[in-house]
Amino acid sequence: MLAIMVKMLAVLVVLIAALAGYTWITLQWSYSDGERAGYVQKLSRKGWLCKTWEGEMAMVTMPGTVAEKFAFTVREPAVVAKLNANVGRRVALHYEQHKWIPSSCFGDSEYFVTDVRVTE
Repeated sequence: MLAIMVKMLAVLVVLIAALAGYTWITLQWSYSDGERAGYVQKLSRKGWLCKTWEGEMAMVTMPGTVAEKFAFTVREPAVVAKLNANVGRRVALHYEQHKWIPSSCFGDSEYFVTDVRVTE
């Protein structure tokens, strides 16, 4: 009986380690990166248990056209401060796309903004 419990505990430890490793890989490895320009129209810290900074940017190609919305997550406090200082101004956001993150605790979006540049 003790041997079965030890084996079950070992399997559980391996599964937890595998999930932790998988999560680390998805957060460190970037599927794609790039820049998008537009007007940040929303930035808020939200979540029940895990608070994350979530934003929305309106990307307008030409005046008078319908804006495409770009939802993003910000993890670094310095980037959040830059964004808050420039809400409503035209900015370029440098982002990294992280696919298949196992939990929304790391962000609601798969796009993580890493830098902000004012483009006016």
